[in-house]
Amino acid sequence: MLRCGVDYPRCKCILPLLLLCAIVFGIIALAGTRWLETTDVDVENASLWQKCRKGTGTGPGDWTCISILDWAWGRATAALMVLGFIFLVICFFLSLVALCVPVLGMARPIGGLLFLAVILQFIALIIYPIKLTQELYNDENALNNAYYVYSWSYGFGWGTVIVMFGAAIAFCCIPTYEDEILGNTKPTYFYTSS
Repeated sequence: MLRCGVDYPRCKCILPLLLLCAIVFGIIALAGTRWLETTDVDVENASLWQKCRKGTGTGPGDWTCISILDWAWGRATAALMVLGFIFLVICFFLSLVALCVPVLGMARPIGGLLFLAVILQFIALIIYPIKLTQELYNDENALNNAYYVYSWSYGFGWGTVIVMFGAAIAFCCIPTYEDEILGNTKPTYFYTSS
């Protein structure tokens, strides 16, 4: 016999794993050394923490780096990213606690905190390219013919935001299906064959 339906109790177990995936993405984004780089040659790159330019020599230690945290927008971007990441970690631990509790009362507060983390990191990921691009083109030492691309580390930052947004929606919708998730009702099947 074939039965097709939604196995609601699995949703309660999948959400902490989804948040763990977002944490891994967040660590990669925060620790990544190249959020932005030049396309032609390895001449200039920037991360959340510093902007580096290769010197005239050919040695690997020939990079000159300055901290992005010297600018107010750099401090704001880093603070928003780190604060959003801290909220994400708190939500992960709260979701583990919620996994063990027989009621789903913590789901909506976790979803709300995740929405706050999404907003913080979204703002940071918008501020960063706008202000960094202004700094690059206002720099008197800027390369005239260089093209800049945002790298995979910056993409992992957006991946974190997208995964957190999906998890926040799921956490806010879970209390609607509390009886199904806790196994208090009979499962309903979309399709059954006899």
